[in-house]
Amino acid sequence: MSFSQQFLTEAKQVIDGLDVNAIEKIVTILADTRSSGGRLFILGVGGSAANASHAVNDFRKIAGIEAYAPTDNVSELTARTNDEGWASVFEAWLTVSRLKAQDTLLVFSVGGGNLQKNVSPNLVAALQLAKRIGAKITGIVGRDGGYTATVADACVIVPTVNPVHVTPHSEAFQAVVWHLIVSHPALKRVETKWESVPA
Repeated sequence: MSFSQQFLTEAKQVIDGLDVNAIEKIVTILADTRSSGGRLFILGVGGSAANASHAVNDFRKIAGIEAYAPTDNVSELTARTNDEGWASVFEAWLTVSRLKAQDTLLVFSVGGGNLQKNVSPNLVAALQLAKRIGAKITGIVGRDGGYTATVADACVIVPTVNPVHVTPHSEAFQAVVWHLIVSHPALKRVETKWESVPA
């Protein structure tokens, strides 16, 4: 079997292992967030930050949800990292944005954050803030879900089918799952361009 065949076979296994009920629960939470006038804050680091930026566009344009990614503001992100430290950047950003109970966080992460291993402590601090305020927490994460999975109201864990490919599968399936969510009839409000163009 070639590497390409192996990787795509693993991708099929990931799809078969996704928890559909968890996805539907996220859809329900986001529909409630929109109807209550809440906002969606999407948090991610590295490749997951790039996914967060793309997803913000989709949630705003297709689903009509007011959505933001703190990592889209590189000036504030780097100033806070430089002046206050990496671990507090998301918590501080959300505090200035007046995070409230009607809001929802959506975490994109390979590991979900782990304070003991000092991996993505900024995600953990943001989630702790959300818990204190009573905002909803959702996530699309890999591995065992980390801190995100332990505190989330709904969390999709991308199953590990090959430990060597945890990162590429986790980040790829963040995109698959969020595209499913914005296409869900309970959330989708605007037809996407190519689907509206006559064949």
